[in-house]
Amino acid sequence: MPNPVLDAITERAEEIRALGPANESLGRLDDQTAKVLRETWAIRMLQPKTYGGLELHPREFAETIMRIAACDGATGWVAGVVGVHPWEMAMADPRVQEEVWGEDNDTWIASPYAPMGVLRPVDGGYVFNGHWQFSSGTDHCDWIFLGAFLADQDGNRLNPPRSVHVVLPRSDYEIVEDSWDVVGLRGTGSKDIVVKDAFVPEYRVIEYSKVVDGTLAKEAGLTNPTYRLPFSAAFPLGITAAVIGICEGALAHHMAYQRHRVQITGTAVKDDPYVLYAVSEAAAEIAASRSALLDNISQLHDMVAAGREVTFDRRAVGRRTQARAAWRAVRAVDEIVARSGGNAMRMDNPIQRFWRDAHTGLAHAIHVPGSVFHAAALTQLDIEPPHGPMRSMI
Repeated sequence: MPNPVLDAITERAEEIRALGPANESLGRLDDQTAKVLRETWAIRMLQPKTYGGLELHPREFAETIMRIAACDGATGWVAGVVGVHPWEMAMADPRVQEEVWGEDNDTWIASPYAPMGVLRPVDGGYVFNGHWQFSSGTDHCDWIFLGAFLADQDGNRLNPPRSVHVVLPRSDYEIVEDSWDVVGLRGTGSKDIVVKDAFVPEYRVIEYSKVVDGTLAKEAGLTNPTYRLPFSAAFPLGITAAVIGICEGALAHHMAYQRHRVQITGTAVKDDPYVLYAVSEAAAEIAASRSALLDNISQLHDMVAAGREVTFDRRAVGRRTQARAAWRAVRAVDEIVARSGGNAMRMDNPIQRFWRDAHTGLAHAIHVPGSVFHAAALTQLDIEPPHGPMRSMI
Protein backbone atom coordinates (compact mmCIF):
# COMPACT_ATOMS: atom_id res chain seq x y z
CA MET A 1 0.00 0.00 0.00
CA PRO A 2 1.21 3.55 -0.70
CA ASN A 3 2.46 5.35 2.40
CA PRO A 4 2.45 9.10 1.72
CA VAL A 5 4.08 9.92 5.06
CA LEU A 6 6.99 7.55 4.50
CA ASP A 7 7.47 9.02 1.02
CA ALA A 8 7.44 12.56 2.43
CA ILE A 9 9.89 11.65 5.20
CA THR A 10 12.23 10.03 2.69
CA GLU A 11 12.23 13.22 0.62
CA ARG A 12 13.23 15.25 3.67
CA ALA A 13 15.56 12.72 5.27
CA GLU A 14 18.67 14.85 4.83
CA GLU A 15 16.95 17.81 6.47
CA ILE A 16 15.89 15.69 9.46
CA ARG A 17 19.39 14.25 9.73
CA ALA A 18 20.99 17.71 9.64
CA LEU A 19 18.71 18.96 12.44
CA GLY A 20 19.79 16.22 14.86
CA PRO A 21 22.59 18.19 16.54
CA ALA A 22 20.31 21.22 16.98
CA ASN A 23 17.70 19.07 18.73
CA GLU A 24 20.32 17.70 21.10
CA SER A 25 21.75 21.15 21.82
CA LEU A 26 18.31 22.62 22.59
CA GLY A 27 17.21 19.68 24.74
CA ARG A 28 13.98 19.49 22.71
CA LEU A 29 12.95 19.28 19.09
CA ASP A 30 14.03 22.32 17.14
CA ASP A 31 11.03 24.28 15.81
CA GLN A 32 12.06 23.43 12.26
CA THR A 33 12.12 19.73 13.13
CA ALA A 34 8.59 19.95 14.49
CA LYS A 35 7.60 21.83 11.34
CA VAL A 36 8.91 18.98 9.19
CA LEU A 37 6.88 16.46 11.20
CA ARG A 38 3.78 18.59 10.79
CA GLU A 39 4.27 19.12 7.07
CA THR A 40 4.82 15.41 6.45
CA TRP A 41 1.77 14.46 8.58
CA ALA A 42 3.94 12.19 10.72
CA ILE A 43 1.76 12.72 13.80
CA ARG A 44 -1.50 12.11 11.92
CA MET A 45 -0.80 8.55 10.80
CA LEU A 46 -3.11 6.98 13.43
CA GLN A 47 -5.47 9.96 13.69
CA PRO A 48 -9.10 9.35 12.69
CA LYS A 49 -10.14 10.54 9.24
CA THR A 50 -13.04 12.48 10.77
CA TYR A 51 -10.44 14.90 12.12
CA GLY A 52 -8.04 15.03 9.19
CA GLY A 53 -6.08 11.88 9.97
CA LEU A 54 -4.86 9.09 7.71
CA GLU A 55 -5.78 5.93 9.69
CA LEU A 56 -2.76 4.10 8.31
CA HIS A 57 -2.07 0.45 9.06
CA PRO A 58 0.03 0.16 12.25
CA ARG A 59 2.75 -1.56 10.23
CA GLU A 60 3.02 1.57 8.06
CA PHE A 61 3.18 3.67 11.21
CA ALA A 62 6.06 1.58 12.58
CA GLU A 63 7.95 1.58 9.27
CA THR A 64 7.72 5.36 9.09
CA ILE A 65 8.89 5.84 12.68
CA MET A 66 11.90 3.63 11.94
CA ARG A 67 12.76 5.76 8.92
CA ILE A 68 12.56 8.98 10.93
CA ALA A 69 14.60 7.57 13.81
CA ALA A 70 17.28 6.32 11.43
CA CYS A 71 17.79 9.99 10.48
CA ASP A 72 17.63 11.32 14.03
CA GLY A 73 16.80 9.41 17.18
CA ALA A 74 15.05 12.22 19.05
CA THR A 75 12.83 13.09 16.09
CA GLY A 76 11.85 9.45 15.61
CA TRP A 77 11.17 9.03 19.32
CA VAL A 78 8.86 12.04 19.50
CA ALA A 79 7.06 10.96 16.33
CA GLY A 80 6.59 7.49 17.80
CA VAL A 81 5.34 8.66 21.20
CA VAL A 82 3.25 11.68 20.22
CA GLY A 83 2.13 9.86 17.08
CA VAL A 84 0.36 7.11 19.01
CA HIS A 85 -1.77 9.48 21.08
CA PRO A 86 -4.30 10.16 18.28
CA TRP A 87 -4.98 6.40 18.38
CA GLU A 88 -6.41 6.68 21.89
CA MET A 89 -8.01 10.07 21.31
CA ALA A 90 -10.06 8.44 18.53
CA MET A 91 -11.83 6.44 21.27
CA ALA A 92 -12.39 9.35 23.65
CA ASP A 93 -15.64 11.18 24.28
CA PRO A 94 -16.63 13.20 21.19
CA ARG A 95 -16.61 16.34 23.30
CA VAL A 96 -12.91 15.88 24.04
CA GLN A 97 -12.10 15.19 20.41
CA GLU A 98 -13.85 18.39 19.41
CA GLU A 99 -12.00 20.37 22.07
CA VAL A 100 -8.65 19.03 20.90
CA TRP A 101 -9.10 18.94 17.11
CA GLY A 102 -12.20 21.03 16.40
CA GLU A 103 -10.35 24.22 15.54
CA ASP A 104 -7.01 22.68 14.51
CA ASN A 105 -6.73 19.02 13.53
CA ASP A 106 -2.94 19.35 13.65
CA THR A 107 -2.99 19.76 17.44
CA TRP A 108 -0.46 17.48 19.16
CA ILE A 109 -1.11 15.56 22.37
CA ALA A 110 1.61 14.66 24.89
CA SER A 111 1.67 12.12 27.76
CA PRO A 112 2.96 10.25 30.08
CA TYR A 113 0.58 7.46 31.05
CA ALA A 114 2.33 6.47 34.30
CA PRO A 115 -0.32 6.80 37.05
CA MET A 116 1.43 9.50 39.05
CA GLY A 117 -1.63 11.66 39.69
CA VAL A 118 -4.72 11.48 41.91
CA LEU A 119 -8.29 12.41 40.97
CA ARG A 120 -10.57 13.46 43.83
CA PRO A 121 -14.28 13.53 42.94
CA VAL A 122 -16.23 16.78 43.15
CA ASP A 123 -19.51 17.94 41.60
CA GLY A 124 -19.37 17.42 37.82
CA GLY A 125 -15.90 15.95 37.75
CA TYR A 126 -12.65 15.78 39.68
CA VAL A 127 -9.87 17.84 41.22
CA PHE A 128 -6.55 16.67 39.84
CA ASN A 129 -3.03 16.80 41.27
CA GLY A 130 0.24 15.10 40.39
CA HIS A 131 3.82 15.23 39.13
CA TRP A 132 5.01 13.22 36.13
CA GLN A 133 8.33 12.68 34.39
CA PHE A 134 9.21 11.93 30.77
CA SER A 135 6.72 13.95 28.69
CA SER A 136 8.36 13.53 25.29
CA GLY A 137 7.88 16.31 22.76
CA THR A 138 5.78 18.20 25.27
CA ASP A 139 6.94 21.70 24.21
CA HIS A 140 5.17 21.24 20.88
CA CYS A 141 1.92 19.86 22.33
CA ASP A 142 -1.22 21.71 23.41
CA TRP A 143 -3.02 18.84 25.18
CA ILE A 144 -1.85 15.90 27.26
CA PHE A 145 -2.82 12.40 28.45
CA LEU A 146 -1.83 11.82 32.08
CA GLY A 147 -2.08 8.62 34.07
CA ALA A 148 -3.78 8.74 37.44
CA PHE A 149 -5.59 6.82 40.16
CA LEU A 150 -9.13 7.56 41.27
CA ALA A 151 -9.52 8.60 44.90
CA ASP A 152 -12.36 8.97 47.37
CA GLN A 153 -13.70 12.34 48.52
CA ASP A 154 -10.91 12.58 51.09
CA GLY A 155 -8.23 12.14 48.42
CA ASN A 156 -7.31 8.58 49.37
CA ARG A 157 -6.71 6.18 46.48
CA LEU A 158 -9.46 3.64 45.97
CA ASN A 159 -8.73 0.05 46.94
CA PRO A 160 -8.57 -1.93 44.73
CA PRO A 161 -6.87 0.74 42.61
CA ARG A 162 -8.64 2.14 39.55
CA SER A 163 -6.27 3.52 36.93
CA VAL A 164 -7.41 6.15 34.44
CA HIS A 165 -6.11 8.41 31.69
CA VAL A 166 -6.90 12.09 32.08
CA VAL A 167 -7.00 14.59 29.21
CA LEU A 168 -5.92 18.16 29.97
CA PRO A 169 -5.42 21.34 27.93
CA ARG A 170 -2.10 23.18 28.08
CA SER A 171 -3.56 25.83 30.39
CA ASP A 172 -4.12 23.25 33.15
CA TYR A 173 -0.59 21.93 33.57
CA GLU A 174 2.96 23.20 33.95
CA ILE A 175 6.00 22.05 31.99
CA VAL A 176 9.02 22.06 34.30
CA GLU A 177 11.89 23.65 32.43
CA ASP A 178 15.41 22.27 32.85
CA SER A 179 14.00 18.92 34.01
CA TRP A 180 15.46 16.93 31.09
CA ASP A 181 19.24 16.63 31.49
CA VAL A 182 20.16 13.16 30.28
CA VAL A 183 22.83 11.22 28.42
CA GLY A 184 20.72 10.16 25.44
CA LEU A 185 17.59 11.21 23.53
CA ARG A 186 18.31 14.72 24.76
CA GLY A 187 16.47 16.22 21.82
CA THR A 188 13.16 14.67 22.84
CA GLY A 189 12.62 17.31 25.53
CA SER A 190 10.95 14.71 27.77
CA LYS A 191 10.33 17.14 30.62
CA ASP A 192 8.42 16.92 33.89
CA ILE A 193 4.74 17.86 34.14
CA VAL A 194 3.01 19.28 37.23
CA VAL A 195 -0.74 19.62 37.81
CA LYS A 196 -2.07 21.57 40.79
CA ASP A 197 -5.78 21.52 41.68
CA ALA A 198 -6.99 21.38 38.09
CA PHE A 199 -10.71 20.76 37.58
CA VAL A 200 -11.37 17.90 35.17
CA PRO A 201 -14.88 17.25 33.84
CA GLU A 202 -15.98 13.62 33.91
CA TYR A 203 -15.96 13.25 30.13
CA ARG A 204 -12.22 13.90 30.01
CA VAL A 205 -11.43 10.85 32.17
CA ILE A 206 -10.89 7.48 30.47
CA GLU A 207 -10.97 4.14 32.27
CA TYR A 208 -7.64 2.48 31.57
CA SER A 209 -9.18 -1.00 31.79
CA LYS A 210 -11.51 -0.13 28.90
CA VAL A 211 -8.55 0.83 26.73
CA VAL A 212 -6.73 -2.40 27.61
CA ASP A 213 -9.58 -4.80 26.86
CA GLY A 214 -10.90 -2.95 23.80
CA THR A 215 -14.20 -1.93 25.38
CA LEU A 216 -13.58 1.75 24.74
CA ALA A 217 -13.14 1.28 20.98
CA LYS A 218 -16.32 -0.79 20.82
CA GLU A 219 -18.30 1.78 22.79
CA ALA A 220 -17.03 4.47 20.41
CA GLY A 221 -18.31 2.44 17.45
CA LEU A 222 -14.89 2.26 15.79
CA THR A 223 -14.69 -0.42 13.11
CA ASN A 224 -11.13 0.11 11.84
CA PRO A 225 -9.13 -2.84 13.27
CA THR A 226 -6.29 -0.48 14.17
CA TYR A 227 -8.40 1.00 16.96
CA ARG A 228 -9.34 -2.47 18.24
CA LEU A 229 -5.72 -3.41 18.89
CA PRO A 230 -4.72 -4.09 22.51
CA PHE A 231 -3.16 -1.10 24.25
CA SER A 232 -0.13 -3.27 25.01
CA ALA A 233 0.42 -3.66 21.27
CA ALA A 234 -0.35 -0.13 20.09
CA PHE A 235 1.34 1.93 22.81
CA PRO A 236 4.81 0.30 22.68
CA LEU A 237 4.87 0.18 18.88
CA GLY A 238 6.16 3.69 18.20
CA ILE A 239 8.71 3.49 21.00
CA THR A 240 10.23 0.19 19.93
CA ALA A 241 10.09 1.20 16.27
CA ALA A 242 12.08 4.31 17.21
CA VAL A 243 14.73 2.24 19.00
CA ILE A 244 15.11 -0.11 16.05
CA GLY A 245 15.27 2.86 13.68
CA ILE A 246 17.98 4.43 15.82
CA CYS A 247 19.95 1.18 15.56
CA GLU A 248 19.52 1.24 11.77
CA GLY A 249 20.85 4.78 11.78
CA ALA A 250 23.83 3.77 13.92
CA LEU A 251 24.60 0.96 11.48
CA ALA A 252 24.40 3.31 8.50
CA HIS A 253 26.77 5.82 10.12
CA HIS A 254 29.13 3.01 11.12
CA MET A 255 29.26 1.71 7.55
CA ALA A 256 29.89 5.17 6.12
CA TYR A 257 32.65 5.81 8.66
CA GLN A 258 34.35 2.42 8.19
CA ARG A 259 34.28 2.44 4.41
CA HIS A 260 37.64 4.17 4.07
CA ARG A 261 38.98 3.77 7.61
CA VAL A 262 42.45 2.37 8.20
CA GLN A 263 43.07 0.97 11.68
CA ILE A 264 46.10 1.88 13.78
CA THR A 265 47.61 -1.47 12.76
CA GLY A 266 47.64 -0.26 9.19
CA THR A 267 44.88 -2.65 8.14
CA ALA A 268 41.99 -1.20 6.18
CA VAL A 269 38.66 -2.18 7.71
CA LYS A 270 37.56 -3.58 4.37
CA ASP A 271 40.39 -6.10 4.68
CA ASP A 272 39.73 -7.08 8.32
CA PRO A 273 37.63 -10.29 8.32
CA TYR A 274 36.88 -10.03 12.05
CA VAL A 275 35.30 -6.57 11.77
CA LEU A 276 33.46 -7.53 8.62
CA TYR A 277 31.99 -10.59 10.35
CA ALA A 278 30.81 -8.45 13.26
CA VAL A 279 29.26 -5.89 10.91
CA SER A 280 27.32 -8.56 9.03
CA GLU A 281 26.16 -10.21 12.23
CA ALA A 282 24.97 -6.87 13.63
CA ALA A 283 23.18 -5.99 10.40
CA ALA A 284 21.39 -9.34 10.47
CA GLU A 285 20.33 -8.86 14.11
CA ILE A 286 18.94 -5.39 13.46
CA ALA A 287 17.09 -6.62 10.39
CA ALA A 288 15.65 -9.50 12.44
CA SER A 289 14.45 -7.02 15.06
CA ARG A 290 12.67 -4.99 12.41
CA SER A 291 11.02 -8.07 10.91
CA ALA A 292 9.91 -9.41 14.30
CA LEU A 293 8.27 -6.14 15.33
CA LEU A 294 6.49 -5.63 12.00
CA ASP A 295 5.36 -9.25 11.75
CA ASN A 296 4.00 -9.18 15.29
CA ILE A 297 1.87 -6.08 14.80
CA SER A 298 0.65 -7.33 11.42
CA GLN A 299 -0.46 -10.63 12.96
CA LEU A 300 -2.32 -8.85 15.75
CA HIS A 301 -4.00 -6.52 13.27
CA ASP A 302 -5.09 -9.50 11.16
CA MET A 303 -6.51 -11.23 14.24
CA VAL A 304 -8.57 -8.20 15.18
CA ALA A 305 -9.71 -7.67 11.59
CA ALA A 306 -10.94 -11.27 11.51
CA GLY A 307 -12.95 -10.71 14.68
CA ARG A 308 -10.77 -12.97 16.81
CA GLU A 309 -10.01 -12.24 20.45
CA VAL A 310 -6.45 -11.28 21.32
CA THR A 311 -6.07 -13.34 24.46
CA PHE A 312 -3.78 -12.55 27.37
CA ASP A 313 -1.32 -15.25 26.33
CA ARG A 314 -1.12 -13.81 22.81
CA ARG A 315 -0.62 -10.32 24.22
CA ALA A 316 2.16 -11.65 26.45
CA VAL A 317 3.93 -13.28 23.51
CA GLY A 318 3.52 -10.07 21.53
CA ARG A 319 5.09 -8.03 24.31
CA ARG A 320 7.92 -10.56 24.58
CA THR A 321 8.55 -10.23 20.85
CA GLN A 322 8.51 -6.44 21.03
CA ALA A 323 10.82 -6.16 24.04
CA ARG A 324 13.26 -8.72 22.67
CA ALA A 325 13.41 -6.91 19.32
CA ALA A 326 14.63 -3.76 21.05
CA TRP A 327 17.26 -5.59 23.11
CA ARG A 328 18.52 -7.55 20.10
CA ALA A 329 18.96 -4.40 18.02
CA VAL A 330 20.75 -2.41 20.75
CA ARG A 331 23.12 -5.26 21.55
CA ALA A 332 23.99 -5.40 17.86
CA VAL A 333 24.83 -1.69 17.95
CA ASP A 334 27.16 -2.33 20.89
CA GLU A 335 29.08 -4.83 18.77
CA ILE A 336 29.70 -2.39 15.93
CA VAL A 337 30.42 0.60 18.18
CA ALA A 338 33.08 -1.49 19.94
CA ARG A 339 34.73 -1.85 16.54
CA SER A 340 34.32 1.77 15.41
CA GLY A 341 37.53 2.99 17.00
CA GLY A 342 38.10 5.81 19.46
CA ASN A 343 37.24 8.52 16.96
CA ALA A 344 33.65 7.29 16.92
CA MET A 345 33.31 8.70 20.45
CA ARG A 346 34.10 12.26 19.37
CA MET A 347 31.11 14.53 19.78
CA ASP A 348 31.17 15.51 16.12
CA ASN A 349 30.75 11.88 15.06
CA PRO A 350 27.04 10.94 14.95
CA ILE A 351 27.77 7.31 15.85
CA GLN A 352 28.14 8.15 19.53
CA ARG A 353 24.84 10.07 19.56
CA PHE A 354 22.94 7.17 18.03
CA TRP A 355 24.61 4.80 20.50
CA ARG A 356 23.55 6.97 23.46
CA ASP A 357 20.04 7.38 22.08
CA ALA A 358 19.64 3.63 21.56
CA HIS A 359 20.57 2.81 25.15
CA THR A 360 18.35 5.54 26.56
CA GLY A 361 15.43 4.23 24.52
CA LEU A 362 16.09 0.74 25.84
CA ALA A 363 15.67 2.07 29.39
CA HIS A 364 11.96 2.83 28.80
CA ALA A 365 9.64 0.81 31.05
CA ILE A 366 8.11 -1.10 28.13
CA HIS A 367 11.50 -2.60 27.32
CA VAL A 368 12.05 -4.09 30.80
CA PRO A 369 11.89 -7.81 29.97
CA GLY A 370 11.66 -9.50 33.39
CA SER A 371 7.95 -9.70 34.19
CA VAL A 372 6.97 -9.81 30.50
CA PHE A 373 9.19 -12.80 29.78
CA HIS A 374 8.04 -14.44 33.02
CA ALA A 375 4.36 -14.05 32.14
CA ALA A 376 4.88 -15.20 28.54
CA ALA A 377 6.68 -18.35 29.71
CA LEU A 378 3.92 -19.19 32.21
CA THR A 379 1.21 -18.83 29.58
CA GLN A 380 3.08 -21.20 27.27
CA LEU A 381 3.16 -23.69 30.15
CA ASP A 382 -0.64 -23.28 30.42
CA ILE A 383 -0.22 -21.59 33.79
CA GLU A 384 -2.22 -18.45 34.54
CA PRO A 385 0.12 -15.63 35.67
CA PRO A 386 -0.92 -14.05 38.98
CA HIS A 387 -2.71 -10.72 38.92
CA GLY A 388 -0.65 -7.68 39.83
CA PRO A 389 2.56 -6.13 38.50
CA MET A 390 3.36 -9.11 36.27
CA ARG A 391 0.28 -8.42 34.15
CA SER A 392 0.29 -4.63 34.29
CA MET A 393 2.40 -4.10 31.15
CA ILE A 394 0.59 -6.79 29.14
